[in-house]
Amino acid sequence: MDDTMEASFKSTGALWLLPLSEYSGFPVDQVNFMASQLFALVAAFWFRLYLSPTHTNPLVRHAVAALFGAAILIFCFGWYASHMLMVVLVSYLIIIKSDIDNVHRYTMVWAIGYLTACQVIRVYIFNYGILSTDFSGPLMGVTQKLTSLAFQLHDGMHKNPDKLRPEQKRLAVNQRPSLMEYLSYNLNFMSVLVGPCSDYKDYIDFIEGRHISSRLHSHTFNGYKKPLEPSPVRAVCEKLLICTGCVLFFLIVTRSLPIKYNVDPEFLTNATFPTRLIYAFFSVQASRPKFYFAWTLADAVNIAAGYGFSRIDENGRSSWDLLCNVNILGIETATSYKSFIDNWNIRTGAWLKTVCYDRAPRYRLALTFILSALWHGLYPGYYFTFLTAIPITMAARAIRKSIRPFFLGSKVVKCGYDIVTWAATQLAICYTVMPFLLLAVEPTIIYYRSMYFHVHILSILTTAILHQKSKAREPSAPNKRSFSSDRSPAQCNNNGTHTNKYF
Repeated sequence: MDDTMEASFKSTGALWLLPLSEYSGFPVDQVNFMASQLFALVAAFWFRLYLSPTHTNPLVRHAVAALFGAAILIFCFGWYASHMLMVVLVSYLIIIKSDIDNVHRYTMVWAIGYLTACQVIRVYIFNYGILSTDFSGPLMGVTQKLTSLAFQLHDGMHKNPDKLRPEQKRLAVNQRPSLMEYLSYNLNFMSVLVGPCSDYKDYIDFIEGRHISSRLHSHTFNGYKKPLEPSPVRAVCEKLLICTGCVLFFLIVTRSLPIKYNVDPEFLTNATFPTRLIYAFFSVQASRPKFYFAWTLADAVNIAAGYGFSRIDENGRSSWDLLCNVNILGIETATSYKSFIDNWNIRTGAWLKTVCYDRAPRYRLALTFILSALWHGLYPGYYFTFLTAIPITMAARAIRKSIRPFFLGSKVVKCGYDIVTWAATQLAICYTVMPFLLLAVEPTIIYYRSMYFHVHILSILTTAILHQKSKAREPSAPNKRSFSSDRSPAQCNNNGTHTNKYF
């Protein structure tokens, strides 16, 4: 009885799988999450094969996707699932009733405000702690979708198309969605737990059967042209293989390198600075696979449903990376801060760019990082991480602009430069994200003191010195204005990921 009561405080959802939780040693909320994602994976194959848009009405597909999503939420979070329904229904009233020139503002204030209120209640009032699958996770994903659609409606129904950027014009929505379309987009079973956030027009194309055909190219075979009909099975298997590797890495490596050991008093007293630096590096590296696993499994679910096709590559292979949320190779080999961020939580980066960076009149970098911190939650560690990222990003930009050109003349020199910048990038990321993992103020300050705040100091000094040198070399005012006006905004890459100009 005591065990059951203890488990009930670890999950607000169903306790049907409590025996499996006790047998495996994993918390019941994690077991519920895995069971739900496996159900979603099987349901996705069924959805693609038996509810194909070629012989199923879009309304049926919308209804089934939304009902399955609601069932998953209730199974994982119990009555807390009502928070997702509440924020979605009120947001729908906003986009239906409010004037279109303010719909994006009202939706942003409501969605972010409700998310923040829920996080305050969960963290500081009920002391809920942080679980792997607490209800704020899906609420964060829903917030992205609600605000993205509101901005796209504003672009499509209020703004002059000639004043929109190409990507904004492509994603602009010209009519308000029906209630069923809105529920399906926000609560569909494929992305309700982990995401990723997809664009509304892409989702409607998927439901109505235009998603692949609009991107499909014709190839010649023996003198005849025939359209390819890509199967997602291979892509799903590749994703599941990556998930398996992440689970094995977690079980073998991650558990042996706990993050909290970085602030252990005995370790800090006895370990030298290089030892502390090396342990911090490897412990942060070991913490990444749990994120890789969740995002890759979510990607597999969407692909299994037939959603996520982007193109046919030059070798004739189908690419299913439209909704890809993480590029593991790009992260582990990143030689710049920007490159790392561009490959990490890609769809969230695209959302931040769409709703904040591209639209803020000034202080775009700072406002974007602050919104990211607010969206993540109210743990102080989040704010330490994102505020620390601002000077590091500025320093990385200055180094790339002022120093990198001197190392491009020789392949050998360039290789050496890449090795150095890879190590510097990985250590800077480690230093930046440590508070994100430690969460609280006290361990964060303890960690930064043990590191002598060296990254803060170096990034601020580097930015100041290189900025002064760059300012001394700047051209005259007319030429400077001409150069600035020629810089193009961040665009969507061919593979469906976004280059985040603010990083």
